[in-house]
Amino acid sequence: MEIGPQIIKINWKFRIIYSILIGLIYSGILCLMDYFIDNELQSVSRYIIQGVFFGIIMGFVFSYVVVSEKFGRRFTSIFGIKPELSENEQIEIEGPANLFRGIEGVGGKIFLTNKKIIFKSHKLNIQKGQTNIEYQNIQEVLKRKTVKLIDNGIRIITKNGTEFDFVINEREKWLENLNEKLK
Repeated sequence: MEIGPQIIKINWKFRIIYSILIGLIYSGILCLMDYFIDNELQSVSRYIIQGVFFGIIMGFVFSYVVVSEKFGRRFTSIFGIKPELSENEQIEIEGPANLFRGIEGVGGKIFLTNKKIIFKSHKLNIQKGQTNIEYQNIQEVLKRKTVKLIDNGIRIITKNGTEFDFVINEREKWLENLNEKLK
């Protein structure tokens, strides 16, 4: 019996923090739009209710649909997130991720295979494509914070000095699996 790749899931702490941040950003954007377009603001409670609602939808419902085993595979297959593998290469671990390419946080999936790290973007990005990082070319893997607040980033530095900044869920599990590959 063949076992498929392991999927690393989003924990509840991340979902709560993400929901709050998304709700605050959404409320702030609504407030700015009202101020600059209508030159008047609505009641604070209206912004709070809309922010909470949007935060719950994006932080819990959307993240559940994207990464759940039941819906996640369907969602990612809709966007065609299947990496190009070399001969005898197998996916061992996969999960949702962002890779910063310049100022764009490119959304997609990260894969650890028996040969390399692969990041494959989804089709809704400006910068699309697949990034391959061979294990033997990696010099160092560091923890990093996203927006200097959230502990969900890693930086991979290659031997030629190229840096790859990822935003991932369950960073410690990814680091553990990646460090096993680098030994």
